[in-house]
Amino acid sequence: MTPLHQLDIAGLRAAYGADEVTPAQVVDHYLARIDAHDPAIRSYVGIDIAGARAAAVESGARIAAGRALPLEGVPVAVKSNIAVRGLEWNAGMAARRGIIADEDAVAVARLRAAGAIVLGTLNMHEAALGATTDNPWFGRTMNPHRAGYTPGGSSGGSGAAVAAGLCVAALGTDTLGSVRIPAAYNGVYGIKPTHGAIPDAGLVPLSEWLDSIGPIARSIDDLEAVLAVLADPAPAAPPPARLLLLDSFDGLGCEPAVLAAYERAAVLLADMPKAIFAPEDGAADIRFAGFVVAARELIDHLGPVRAQAPESLSDELRFMLDYAGGVPAADVARAEGVIARTRAGVRAAIAGDGALLMPTAPQAAFAHSRRPPVTQSAFTAFANIAGLPAISIPAGLDGDGMPVAVQLVGAPGGEAGLIALARRLDAGLAGFVPSPLI
Repeated sequence: MTPLHQLDIAGLRAAYGADEVTPAQVVDHYLARIDAHDPAIRSYVGIDIAGARAAAVESGARIAAGRALPLEGVPVAVKSNIAVRGLEWNAGMAARRGIIADEDAVAVARLRAAGAIVLGTLNMHEAALGATTDNPWFGRTMNPHRAGYTPGGSSGGSGAAVAAGLCVAALGTDTLGSVRIPAAYNGVYGIKPTHGAIPDAGLVPLSEWLDSIGPIARSIDDLEAVLAVLADPAPAAPPPARLLLLDSFDGLGCEPAVLAAYERAAVLLADMPKAIFAPEDGAADIRFAGFVVAARELIDHLGPVRAQAPESLSDELRFMLDYAGGVPAADVARAEGVIARTRAGVRAAIAGDGALLMPTAPQAAFAHSRRPPVTQSAFTAFANIAGLPAISIPAGLDGDGMPVAVQLVGAPGGEAGLIALARRLDAGLAGFVPSPLI
């Protein structure tokens, strides 16, 4: 039989239906893998052993009674800024140590209601403001493809746990790319849905108008299955009929393997009518505007902590908050103008039937010892600013053996059509390469 951690959701369903394995055995298998591999990866910050085993017993009883649910017996994990009943709800911050969630976030409750089994909570970049998951309070998470390399962020634990086979799927959050960047760096799949499609009740916010909860998985099938139970119902959407390409990648530091993957993707969609999208503002201005708006909102959320217990925030986080808080009013107004123009421009270009194809990140994952490039969110920020759905698709490995990826951004509420187009790309790119731990 296929190793249990290699089974996707359909494979688990078939194995349960054939009485080849029980949810209790699957949960124990995953717990053993976490115990064996996570000390090196450091993706988990909380594990609910008793809760997962109890849920597995309940799942087995439903299967035996012929009442299996859509995600029956599927082990999942949750980024630590999303509330999981009975576990620490820390959002990667020392300031939130000891805060135990007394109820599940809506997204977690929906997973449980669909039969999924929550294994635990996952590491993340402190306060979600960063993309390396080098967390000074909860540890440095490693990329399963290469020891010492970043898994991205801020949902780095989510990307790493999925890629390492320590859960079937994971929840992350995406403010300027924080689901899609870890998906890209770890060689898995991630989707940021339309803003508001998944309720955010139970989320510690970074920026309420940019944040979206989204799943990460090892296949599009699994991504779609998890999204189906997380998101509010939406009308069926056909695949996009037009393809938009960004006018220029100048100054973004795109690595050769990333550009090659993007070019392969464009060829695979050569039959689609194409147009060039030229934002009114430069990529650096758009990225800076997104940071300023998100960081200034975080200042509001962390006001009392910043004033009364600054030692509970890392030097890095204090620096970024101080910097954003010191931006002159005129520059803040300019940033808000950039945001408004970018949002309107992206939405007008995509309209109801287009998709924007871009790399997910300009670079592959890099060593934790390296200074993070400022361009990590250069491509991903567009979807957040516009409030649109976006999916990251693995596109193979670079010459150093690290994953690269492309992404598609679609129309509001157009997740179903976007996923259909992503399937075309996925089939042609054949870019999913399991990590050595799988």
